[in-house]
Parts: sequence; structure tokens; C-alpha cells
Amino acid sequence: MELTTILFYLFAIVTISAAAVMVFSKNIVHSAFALMFTLIGVAALYVLLYADFIAATQLLVYVGGILILILFGVMLTTQGRTFSFKTSTVNLTPASILSVAAALLLIYAFVQTDWKITDSGVRDETVHELGMMLMGEYVLPFIAVGVLLLIAIIGAILMSTRLSANNDGEV
Repeated sequence: MELTTILFYLFAIVTISAAAVMVFSKNIVHSAFALMFTLIGVAALYVLLYADFIAATQLLVYVGGILILILFGVMLTTQGRTFSFKTSTVNLTPASILSVAAALLLIYAFVQTDWKITDSGVRDETVHELGMMLMGEYVLPFIAVGVLLLIAIIGAILMSTRLSANNDGEV
């Protein structure tokens, strides 16, 4: 067995295991950290598929941005307490039927697909092509979006400092 095949199965097991921990955990902080490992495993699978731009975007946007925001939100709003959520099974039968139908559809699509495997060893340079496109024809909108995001961040910081200054005086 090749190294890429072993790595694929390793990352697939990590991703599925972390997703199961995320879904079945009763502690919200543990679920958030399991989500982090799930998203990192998905990024690793993208790397194995030679989708380097999507892998980098997965890490930067989801793991680096959204997940850290979720973790800070959970940890700051619980104020030292972690809540355990009691789950109850609601609509278990329709959910099971839908899950089995989705699994059968995916298995059917996997079996019926004509998989083409090439051993050319040539990788598409997606990051280079996207960079040249962004820095060529779309450079002005790219810079405008960057400046707009910077203004939004500065405005959010100013608003939060003013709100905290107003709330400190009203004790």
C-alpha cells in the first residue's frame, strides 16, 4: 500500500472520529474542539486531493477564523461554566430513514462513477493561477474589499471599546 493511501485512511478515520465526538458529546467545549479536528482532517484530505487552495482556505477561514470565533464565544459567554446539554431523540425514525437513503445514494454514486486514475504526476498550480487572476484583472476589487474589511474591523473595535467604557461607569 502506498503512503498516500495510508495517509488518506488515517485522515479519514481522524475526521470521522472527531465528527462523531462532536455530534455525540454533551460538553459544548469538547464539541467545539472536536469540530476543529474535523475541519483540520478535511483540510488534510483536500491536500491529498491536490486541492491546495481549498485546503489553505479551509484552514484559514474555517479553522483560523470561524472556529476560533466560536471557541472564544463559548468560553467567554459561559464565564467559567461548561453546560451539559441533555439531548432527547426527536423524530428518530424520519432522521434514520433520511440518513440511510443519503448513504445508499452516495454508495450508488461511488459504485457507478467511472474513476479515471492518471499517473502523470503533473499538479495543477491552482494557487498560481488564482493569484495571477486576482493580481491582474481583479486587482482593484481585491484591494477595495481588503480596505472595506479593514474599516469594518476598526469600526468594530471602536464600538466595543466605547460600549465597554460606557458600561464601566454605570456600575
